[in-house]
Amino acid sequence: MTLDLTFIGTGNAFAPTRYWSSFLVNDRYLFDAPPTLLPHLNRLGKDPRDIDVIFISHFHGDHYFGLPFILLEFAECEPRENDLTVVGPPGIAKRVKSMTDLAFSNVFRKDRGYHLDFIEVDDKFTGEVAGVTFTAREVEHVPGLECFGYRVDIDGKTLAYSGDTIMCPPLIPLADEADVFVVECSCWGEQCGPHLSPRDILTLQKKISPKTRFILTHIGSGEAPQAIADAGIQIADDLKTISI
Repeated sequence: MTLDLTFIGTGNAFAPTRYWSSFLVNDRYLFDAPPTLLPHLNRLGKDPRDIDVIFISHFHGDHYFGLPFILLEFAECEPRENDLTVVGPPGIAKRVKSMTDLAFSNVFRKDRGYHLDFIEVDDKFTGEVAGVTFTAREVEHVPGLECFGYRVDIDGKTLAYSGDTIMCPPLIPLADEADVFVVECSCWGEQCGPHLSPRDILTLQKKISPKTRFILTHIGSGEAPQAIADAGIQIADDLKTISI
């Protein structure tokens, strides 16, 4: 079975020419939900009602502030009937309900017409939802914020997603032997702050099975070093689909 990865956006929080990072797999599984989520789904001709699961990596606004708008869409414009599950760090249910109430107080009403479920993860949490099994791994991003990558088995293939992270031990088991590893690379220089650099990516590639295809996202400005292309590492583009 083919995995179709449609990139809603591929930029980091400060990217001047890319939209905030997010991707959709086989139209059913969404990884992160930036503020631009809903209009970009519409531009791509994707029906948000087809999304069964939303995986949230961490509580930075470029990764989950799109949720109130998609929930509003279901409440007011395009009613849905199938269940929706949001998977995320501890506190995901409280945060989503709180910020949605602040934005649109009518969304969380008893007659919404579908079940909205939340799964709160911790390190090595495993679960099954909407036909996929997944494992969450806590990664290191910024102090005081719980951040997670995900490894998900979808239709006979394995996808790994780093979320936002620096180089840390969980990345190896997260991605090793996966068919595809969608991994952040937030700058093209040597110092990327609390993020992965091209040097980190090349180091990871050497430690992970050669069967694992690397796709970079959460990108800043400038041009990738030649070493990335030479290593066969792909760079995602906004509003484009990559099939695995």
